[in-house]
Amino acid sequence: MEVNFYTSQREYLAKREEFQQAIENVLKDGIATLGKEVKDFEKSIEDFTGAKHAIGVASGTDGLILTSDILGYKNGKEIITSPFTFLASTSCIARYGGKPVFVDIDPETFNIDTTKIEEKITKDTVGLLPIHLFCQMANMDDIMDISKKHNLSVLEDAAEAFGMRWKGKGDTYRHAGAIGDIGIFSFFPTKTLGAYGDGGMVITNDDKLAELTKIYRVHGAKAKYHYDYIGYNSRLDTMQAAILLVKMKYINDAIKRREEIANIYKERLKDIEELKLPVIKGDQMPVYYVFNILCEKRDELNAFLKKSGIGTSIYYPMPLHLQNCFSYLGYKKGDFPVAEKVCGEILALPIYPEIKDEEVEYVCEKIREFYKK
Repeated sequence: MEVNFYTSQREYLAKREEFQQAIENVLKDGIATLGKEVKDFEKSIEDFTGAKHAIGVASGTDGLILTSDILGYKNGKEIITSPFTFLASTSCIARYGGKPVFVDIDPETFNIDTTKIEEKITKDTVGLLPIHLFCQMANMDDIMDISKKHNLSVLEDAAEAFGMRWKGKGDTYRHAGAIGDIGIFSFFPTKTLGAYGDGGMVITNDDKLAELTKIYRVHGAKAKYHYDYIGYNSRLDTMQAAILLVKMKYINDAIKRREEIANIYKERLKDIEELKLPVIKGDQMPVYYVFNILCEKRDELNAFLKKSGIGTSIYYPMPLHLQNCFSYLGYKKGDFPVAEKVCGEILALPIYPEIKDEEVEYVCEKIREFYKK
């Protein structure tokens, strides 16, 4: 049996008429940058997340770059974040001379260990950049308490966190990205809400930050050809917005289906001693964008699964503090032992709404077969 790590074809075939109609409408009406579909999609994100403002940008990476620039994460200022993440979460800080300051991760959630943040704060610290990874959010109660105590801004990297909500000690669940000063989503095709190409969104409850983001995404112009800032060309494509509007109609069903798949994995793999399964911490609503396991003999298992026709991925094989591009920061092996250990054991299994139960069962059977050898 072949089990793809991800495929967009099944979703397209199931909703082909809707996708084709959405694309045709854009072509028929005349393609425009930041067209009607972009505005409609931004409104749908505001309604879904409860954020006051949603601003479409070209990618999640662009969202991080724009917002880091706006928040002043540059020129030697320090921003505390995690070394266990995708490059964009930290390159956005380094791009304009900001200094990423890493904190190790929680071994069960893979998110930043909030108990270690305050010891890294200095007179040059200006912000916190938590990353909500895989299936759950970082401890936003701790992060917001620390930010208020030390007068720091908070940029939430919610690229993987669409649909996730945090309650913690609060009275209500708040959507990822809408708790700190500003947050971003990625609509990369594999994401919980994925486009058919690149796309991103910035959300905030701050009127000034929203206005600046709208200006920065169109070259820094408040009015056409009148530039207040050195901005960017980063607009969500109208065609991608049209596709995403179709997907938004089914987003709650997609999230529910991901949970069903995750539960199959948990039930079938729970008694394998060589594995550690995801642990959700804090009062929150998780979303299984990725289903990761920690496993003994990870590389051997991965090779066995691939040989068995099963697609997998490793998020992430090397922490950022050991990457060549960040060698100038002076970190060395052993500085963040939890992140380093996780990088050697983590493995992502196939999970997307259109995967079949029998395919998930096959993955579990092959994992059990490997560890019985």
